[in-house]
Amino acid sequence: MSEKISNIADWRVTMDGKDLSDRLRPRLISLSLSEKRGDEADQLDIVLNDADGMLGIPKEGAVLQVQLGWKQGRDVTAGLIDKGSFKVDDVSHSGPPDQITIKARAADFTSQIRNRREQSWKNMTLGAVLKDVAGRNGLTLKIASDLSSIALPSISQSRESDIAFLRRLGRENDAVATIKDKHLIFARKGAGTATSGNALPTLAIRRTDGDRHNWQRQKRDGQEGVTASWHDKKGAKRKSFTVGKADGAKKLRKVYSDEASAKRAAVAERDRIRRAPATLDMKLALGRADAIPEARVKVSGYKDEIDAATWLISEVTHRLDKAGGFTTDVKMETAP
Repeated sequence: MSEKISNIADWRVTMDGKDLSDRLRPRLISLSLSEKRGDEADQLDIVLNDADGMLGIPKEGAVLQVQLGWKQGRDVTAGLIDKGSFKVDDVSHSGPPDQITIKARAADFTSQIRNRREQSWKNMTLGAVLKDVAGRNGLTLKIASDLSSIALPSISQSRESDIAFLRRLGRENDAVATIKDKHLIFARKGAGTATSGNALPTLAIRRTDGDRHNWQRQKRDGQEGVTASWHDKKGAKRKSFTVGKADGAKKLRKVYSDEASAKRAAVAERDRIRRAPATLDMKLALGRADAIPEARVKVSGYKDEIDAATWLISEVTHRLDKAGGFTTDVKMETAP
C-alpha cells in the first residue's frame, strides 16, 4: 500500500537579490500577499518572530522578491510561482513577544506614477498615448491591436496622476490597465492577458478544494441604455449619443471632446451594466499560487447556475502561517 504524501507548502523570499528563505523560515509567523487588478498595487505583509532580538530591520525601499507554492503533495502541484517584486514601505517592531512586521507594495507602483500631471494629445491613437505614459514610468506597453488603433482626436490629462488617467482610459474603453513586472498591460476586461501577451489559462476549481464559498446575485438596476454627450466644435453645441433604450437611459456626466469618444464610453458603460451582477468568493483550503487577477475560472460541484458560469478573478489573497498552512482567498465576478 502506497504511503500518502503530505501536502507541504513552500516559499522563497529574497531581499535585494540575497536569498533569506532559510534564515526566515523558522521565524515566520505569517505571510500574506494580496493581488489586485487594474491600478491597485499588490500588497505584501510579513510578520517574523524576533524573540531573540537577532533580526535586523530592513531599510525603506529594499526590494523583496517572492515566490509561493508547494514543496510536495498528492492534492497539489509541486513547484514555486514567482509573485513579483515589492518595495518595503512600512516596518514596525512590537512586543513582547518581539516581532517585526514588514509591509511592502508592488515595486512598479512608484511615487512618480501617482503624481499629478498636465498633458494634452491631439490626433493620436490610444496606443501612442499609452506608450507615452508607459515610457515616462519605465514600463513597456502591452496592448491589443484593436485597442491600440483607436483614434483619439483630442484627449487631456488635467491634474490627474498617471494612475487616475489609466483608470479613466480603461473605464471609457471597457478595458483594464494593469501594471506587472515592468509592463503596462492594457486589455479588454476579461481578456486574461499575461505580460508575455499570451492568454492566461482557465483555472479549474472543485468544491472539494474549498473551505467556504459565498455566491450572490444582485438585482439589475433596470437601465437598458446609456447616453453620452460630446461638444460639437463646428456646430458650437452639445450633442448626444444613446446606445440601447433611450427611455430611462443612464446619462454619463462627462462631456467628451468628440463623437467617437462619446460612443466608445457609452458602449463600454452599456456592456458593464449588462453583465450579470453575480459574485463568487471562495476560500481554498489548499493554496493556489497560480490564481491571479483577470484569470478565468470554471468551478464544479456547486449549484448548476454557479457551475455553468465562467468566472473572472478580481482579487486574490494568499496566506501562509507558521504551522505550514497555505490558503488562498479568491474574489470573482461573472466574466464578460
